[in-house]
Amino acid sequence: MADDDNTTDPTREQTPTGSPNLTRRALITGGSLIGAGLVVGGTLLGQQIAGAKASPTPTTNKPPMRTFASTGLTTPVVTSWRTGTTAPGLVFVTQQVAGFNGSIMEESGEPVWIEPTTANLTDLKVQQFDGRPVLTYWTGTSTGGHGSGSGTILDDTYAKVATVRAGNGLDADLHEFNLTDRGTALITIYTVVKTDLSAVGGVTNGYVYDCHVQEVDVRTGKVLLDWSALDHIPIGDTHLTLTQDPGHDGTAAGRAFDAYHLNAVEEDGDALLVSARHTHTVYSIDRTTGKVRWRFGGKQSDIALPTDAVFAWQHDVRRHPDGTITLFDNHLYSGTDGQSGGLRFSLDETSDIATLEQTFAYDGHLGTAMGSVQVLANGNVLVGWGTDPAVTEFTYAGAAIYEATLGSISYRASRHPWVAHPSTAPDIAARAESGGVRVFASWNGATEVARWRILAGDDAATLQAAATVPRSGFETAHLVPRAKVVAVQALDSAGAVLATSRTLTV
Repeated sequence: MADDDNTTDPTREQTPTGSPNLTRRALITGGSLIGAGLVVGGTLLGQQIAGAKASPTPTTNKPPMRTFASTGLTTPVVTSWRTGTTAPGLVFVTQQVAGFNGSIMEESGEPVWIEPTTANLTDLKVQQFDGRPVLTYWTGTSTGGHGSGSGTILDDTYAKVATVRAGNGLDADLHEFNLTDRGTALITIYTVVKTDLSAVGGVTNGYVYDCHVQEVDVRTGKVLLDWSALDHIPIGDTHLTLTQDPGHDGTAAGRAFDAYHLNAVEEDGDALLVSARHTHTVYSIDRTTGKVRWRFGGKQSDIALPTDAVFAWQHDVRRHPDGTITLFDNHLYSGTDGQSGGLRFSLDETSDIATLEQTFAYDGHLGTAMGSVQVLANGNVLVGWGTDPAVTEFTYAGAAIYEATLGSISYRASRHPWVAHPSTAPDIAARAESGGVRVFASWNGATEVARWRILAGDDAATLQAAATVPRSGFETAHLVPRAKVVAVQALDSAGAVLATSRTLTV
C-alpha cells in the first residue's frame, strides 16, 4: 500500500496534549469520553488533513471527525509528521470517541480499517494463531477503570475466528488479550471480594478488586491457569490511597478498592511477567506454584533500580528475545507534572541489579494512564502515550522520527504488517453534478487496492469502464460523464479485480 505521508515540521513549538488532572477511572468509566481530555488551553486537539472533511466545531466530548460519502463510518481526524525511516506496517489504535473504537491507519493517519460496529474495544493488534496472522482485540463494557467482556480473533477477511471468554464465572478485563504460541490466551480479570483493608487505613471487613490472570485454551475455553493477586501480594504494597480514587474506599462492594490494577501479562519462559500499576511493580510469577519469584519496582523491589530509573503507575511490560524488559512509565497518577516515557531495562537476576539501557521520551508527552511500548522488527520503538493522544516512533538510539496526533486518547498503539481482503463488497456513492456524475468508492479494511475502475451505463447490462483512477486514501472520488447507473471495481497493483461493488442508480 502506498504511504500517504503528511509531513510537518516536528521541531515547531507544540501545544501540550496531556490532561494530567483526569484520573484513569474518570476517563474510561462506562466507555465514555471525558471532554476535558480533548481541549487543552482552549485549543482543540487534531487538525484537518488534506482531503478530510471535519465535522463542525465539536462538543467537548467528541474530537473532529472524518466523514465519507460512500459509507457512514467515521473516525477522528489524525495528523502526522515523519523525518526518518520508519518500520514497515500500519498503525493500530483504539481512539476513544463513544467508548474505544478500533482503527487501522496509514502513517499519515489515513484510515485503512474502521471497526464497523463502533464496539467498545481495546488492545487492537496483530498476533499469530494457528500459524497465521490474525487481528485481535478485547471488547465489552468499560466500568470503573477496568472492563467486563471477552477477546476477539478475526482472520484476514475480518471474519470471526474465535471469541475467548474468562472461566470460573469471571469476565475478561480490558487490559490484556495476549495469545501464546500454544493456542492459549493470557487475560486479566477484575472481581470484587471481601478482605481486610486495615493495612491501608481502611475497614477490616472491606471490599477490594482481586485481580486475576487466566490462561485460557482458545479452542476449548478450558482454564489452564487462574492466578489471584490477593493470594500473593499484600494489600499494603499499593501506592494508591483510599482517598486518591473517589468513591472507591472499599466500604461497600460498589466502592471496591483497586489495590493492584493489573494491566499487562507477558510470557517469560516458565514464568509470567505481570504488571500491577497501583503497586508500581513488575512481578515474575511461577506458572506452577503461583508464587512470586521476584518483584521489580515498588515498595519491596527485589531488584535494585538506579535512582533516575524509578518508574510509577506503569503499563505494557514486555520481555524481549535479548532479555531486556520494556515498559511504559506513566510516572504520575493525576494532578502533577512530569514526563512519561518508554523504558528499556536489562536485569541481572543473579546480582539483583537493573540497568536502564534506554529512555524514549519526546516533547514533554505526559500520559496519566494507559500507554504502550513496542519494539519493532527493524529495531525502532513505537510509544503510545495513552491519555496524551499521540503515538511516536523512535530509532533504536532514541531519536523521534515519526509522530501522529490521534485526536483522541488511545489505550495502546502498535505497528504491524497487515494484509487483508474483506469479505464485504466495496462501498459506493454517487451524485449528479453539472459536469457528470461524481463517484465515491471505499472498501473498509482492504489493504491491496491500488486503483479503482469506475463502471457506468444506462442500466446494469450496459455497464462499461468509464475511468480507472489511483486509490487516493480511504475514499476515492472521481467525476465521470453522465450515466444512469454506476459501480466500482477494486484493482490490485497488477490490475486484477479484487472485488466489485453493488450497482447504484444515480
